[in-house]
Amino acid sequence: MRVFVFKISVTKVLGLLIAVLVTTSFVQEVVSPVFRQAVSVTTTRLIPIYRVETGTKQIAISLDATWGTDLTDEILSILREHNLKTTFFLAGYWVDKHPQYVIKIAEEGHEIGNHSYSHPHMNSLTFDGVVRELEKNHAMIKELTGQDSFLFRPPFGEYNNTVIKGADSIGYYTIQWSIDSLDWKNTTSDEVYQRVMSKVGPGDIVLFHNAAKATPDALRRLIPDLKAKGYEIVPISRLIIRENYYIDHDGTQRIRKGSES
Repeated sequence: MRVFVFKISVTKVLGLLIAVLVTTSFVQEVVSPVFRQAVSVTTTRLIPIYRVETGTKQIAISLDATWGTDLTDEILSILREHNLKTTFFLAGYWVDKHPQYVIKIAEEGHEIGNHSYSHPHMNSLTFDGVVRELEKNHAMIKELTGQDSFLFRPPFGEYNNTVIKGADSIGYYTIQWSIDSLDWKNTTSDEVYQRVMSKVGPGDIVLFHNAAKATPDALRRLIPDLKAKGYEIVPISRLIIRENYYIDHDGTQRIRKGSES
């Protein structure tokens, strides 16, 4: 009797294992190809773009705007002097408060990214909540500038699968950074300069803020020195891979093998 019970248990176990394997295979086949290309090759956790694997010496400088405008004109002047176009991630409440600067940034030829509307902790939001945050800000940016934003930077750098899926569902690439200039801390322009120059490499995305006191002077030194080292500074949209890519466990966006042509 005991032998018979043991055989039945083994049969059930084998049946369950086969069912799990079949179900897993089916789920992998029906998962959205858009989400699949954003999944790390080693985990099912979705990961934003931190940097890009590239064969050219290109980097992107990005500026988040969530408070103040006092230094914005100076920063725009520096970028204009060096004929650089870059990416500004604007929070919606900043857009509400400073529409004239949103227009000015766009008229200077810079790319505008979405930094959510209210700058919340996105991990606490539902899928629909994520979408609402982005769509509200998207509509305001579109109305003021005519730009259809498609780059999203999560507030505080916080994200989870729901955040990335929500952004992806309305056509947004989720963008982090590979180098934090730490200009938001009580740092000097020299400290910001040294930090960026010591870490920079091809494909990096550097984080700055439009209202950080150290940023203008740091950019005055960084831009010509980066150029002297052979780097081309481009907007994030020119740096990232738009399709046929995957994102590695460390946030590096890479082109899929066989997709180069």
